[in-house]
Amino acid sequence: MFLKASILIMKELTNIPTTKVERATKFIKTGAKLGVNYLKHYTKNIVSDAPVSRQQLDQDNAKDIFDALSEMKGSVLKLLQMLSMEKNFLPAAYTEKFADAQYRTPPLSAPLVVKTFVQSIGQPPSQLFDTFNVRATSAASIGQVHQATKNSKQLAVKIQYPGVANAIHSDIQMVKPIAFRVMGLPEIDFEKYLQEVETKLIEETNYTLELKRSMTLSDQCRHLKNLVFPQYYPELSSSKIITMDWIEGLHLKEFLMTNPPQSIRNQIGQALWDFYDFQVHTLKTIHADPHPGNFIIQPDGNVGVIDFGCVKEIPNDFYTLFFSLVLNETLDNPKRLQSALLQAEILFEDDTPQKKAFYMDLFKENLRWAGKPFQNQTFDFGDASYMTDMQEMGNKLMQNEELKKERDARGSTHFIYINRTYFGLYALLNELGANIETRGLHFIKPKK
Repeated sequence: MFLKASILIMKELTNIPTTKVERATKFIKTGAKLGVNYLKHYTKNIVSDAPVSRQQLDQDNAKDIFDALSEMKGSVLKLLQMLSMEKNFLPAAYTEKFADAQYRTPPLSAPLVVKTFVQSIGQPPSQLFDTFNVRATSAASIGQVHQATKNSKQLAVKIQYPGVANAIHSDIQMVKPIAFRVMGLPEIDFEKYLQEVETKLIEETNYTLELKRSMTLSDQCRHLKNLVFPQYYPELSSSKIITMDWIEGLHLKEFLMTNPPQSIRNQIGQALWDFYDFQVHTLKTIHADPHPGNFIIQPDGNVGVIDFGCVKEIPNDFYTLFFSLVLNETLDNPKRLQSALLQAEILFEDDTPQKKAFYMDLFKENLRWAGKPFQNQTFDFGDASYMTDMQEMGNKLMQNEELKKERDARGSTHFIYINRTYFGLYALLNELGANIETRGLHFIKPKK
């Protein structure tokens, strides 16, 4: 996020639609544009000797969705950011384009930046800092980052977009049917899951809470090897602004373009694994948004952690349940597996024996895949077959006719952000091609 190389030449936003009517109108226009794309696609395939591929249609749709929703900011753009990590559900054209939502979206114009400062902190940035660059260095879904200086310190100043907090509930209800359609999911009762997502999004717009969490978690994790955390400045922050140290470096994609040696890739991967390993098993509180835009890679292989907006606290009983599901002694014991899946709300007591057997077989395969890194002391995330297996499992789930007929929402709400964290972490490690020490099941206490 905090790098000069990410400054993009793109249209600056002079306003953001904030009312329900404005945002709904923008969303409807986006849907109409997608309809036109489909019409063009099928018309060309009828009249042309050179048919247009489905891949081209996906690319056109992904671009139009991103271009429109990136001007809306907030929850709808956060959804794109989250979907960019779902490589097992979405076509590559969508995940590749939606990844831009992590830090490459149209920024606020200078006048709107100054107005946000005055409304939030009572002063323009020129009075708070010795220098302040009104042009953003990066812009994402909830806020954008500016470079500043004060007392010879290089600073990063994150500014929240106007109106994003107030639009969260209506945005989610508006996006819900489209998200189900794009991902091929039935529109069943997902309200309890949407409530969990809405709660987290509201927390992400609470910069006072984020500042507190950032300072606490940074201090708790600062001892970990090859990780770098900025200092935070409460006196230069507010409910819509967070000021911290500037961290030089590159985002993962740009860093990998420098062709770093495998030893550095492994070092970065180990630092990321250790970061999450410590949070999950010691703190029971995790940085639950492990996309590339939240990390800065330095030339020596150190990793800067720059965003604690999305944090998930793990209840002790769910922690125990979650990791019991990666144990072979659970997966190989039908009685024990059934009991664990009942606790996890994946099975229901009134399910028929056939339905219980269906879900046990379905989840056993997925759990074995997810638990592989914990079965040995080391694991090679550069093994292409590992992520290919994930994609194949995702395709099988999407095409499963019995699953398409399912109308019950299954699984504890705690799975949403825990699964997201591990899927995101695995994706980062796979992109690095990292071979690391996972230390097996070191977190399982030996039985007396």
